[in-house]
Amino acid sequence: MAITEILSTIAEGLRNGFQMAWEVWWALILGFALSGMVQAWVSHQSMERVLGGRGLGATLKATGLGAASSSCSYAAIAIAKSTFQKGAGLPAAIAFMFASTNLVFELGIVLWIFLGPEFTAAEFAGGFLLILLMWGAVRRFFSDSEEEDARAHAQEADTGHAHAMASGKRTLREQLTSTQAWSDVAHNFRGDWQMLWKEMTAGFLIAGFVALLPASVFEAAFLTDAPAGLRTVENVVVGPLIAILSFVCSVGNIPLAAILWAGGISFAGVIAFIYADLITLPIVLVYRKYYGNRFALKLAGLMLAAMIVAALAVDLAFAGAGLIPESRPSIESITDRGIKFNYTAVLNILFTLAGAALVWLTVRRGEMDPVCRMRVDRYAAPHHTAYEGHTYFFCSAGCQAEFESKPEHYAHHAHGTRGNRRRGLLRSRT
Repeated sequence: MAITEILSTIAEGLRNGFQMAWEVWWALILGFALSGMVQAWVSHQSMERVLGGRGLGATLKATGLGAASSSCSYAAIAIAKSTFQKGAGLPAAIAFMFASTNLVFELGIVLWIFLGPEFTAAEFAGGFLLILLMWGAVRRFFSDSEEEDARAHAQEADTGHAHAMASGKRTLREQLTSTQAWSDVAHNFRGDWQMLWKEMTAGFLIAGFVALLPASVFEAAFLTDAPAGLRTVENVVVGPLIAILSFVCSVGNIPLAAILWAGGISFAGVIAFIYADLITLPIVLVYRKYYGNRFALKLAGLMLAAMIVAALAVDLAFAGAGLIPESRPSIESITDRGIKFNYTAVLNILFTLAGAALVWLTVRRGEMDPVCRMRVDRYAAPHHTAYEGHTYFFCSAGCQAEFESKPEHYAHHAHGTRGNRRRGLLRSRT
């Protein structure tokens, strides 16, 4: 292959990845902002009251909250982690994740555009079934002690540093009008981006290059010439495996799902592929960071099993009702959509401005923790210490203790990182 062809392929893969990121950019910002609000405004006691326990009632409430939330997988798991930290039951936290990625309004719109009403209906029907299956699986296969161990691990997930948490003393009106309340949201927003941006970037790049594979590869992988029953069972396993290696965010994978449908995957395979947004490799790595190795692998395995069962059940029901589409689009009609000035562009602009405002708030009120490099609000951080005439603020007692064990090292690093003494040098409270 000539160097020009290699460069052209790389450019095309990057373009595809950028287009997928463009489609979900506003949802990412919205989701992380909502996560920041949950962490900063919802008290531990309130979360326990609404979503605590393992009962079906709490799981259904979490489903409703998830359906009203962001459609971004990364934002969904960040919110679920913050609710789980604050006392939500594990089944409720998982229900929130699945509802956020399968039952939201914007996902239905994109599904309808790319795949049609039949897939949209199947996605929503199967989404509810998937949540019920996971509710039963979590209650059966995770003990109370395992859940509490995972909660403790989640509370230490940020390598010992902590986001601003709700005090429970502010009213909703005070939260909406208080600079301090919005500063808490902004610092949580920035902290979640800081922790997950590498995983998200990797996912978009993988998705962009998978979209370049020729149709013949998909046709061979999906056993298009095999008997219908064998093909369906094989596809419902292969679909999630492709998602594990290729996909980033629930709305963003719909164009790739349409490519798979055009390439010959079965109806059940498409549905299973869409459901698998919560077990992609970058997200499993996030589970590992949040909950630990053993818990993450066990959770991902149960999710995969539930996705396969739900997809097969939906396929059987829709086939019986004659609702599976007989015609398929061409791959070219999916990949040539391009970037246009439409509602997605408007939302991206508006939410970028909103995200920039939150980041600006962290710059105005925040300072860098010299240990973990996380920005904290210097007016609200409970942990601080003075060293050589300067006050340094920390996100947690752990970072403060680490600084105090080697103050010369961290003070020097804080002074020199940006080439001047502002990076990490925290002004004294005035």
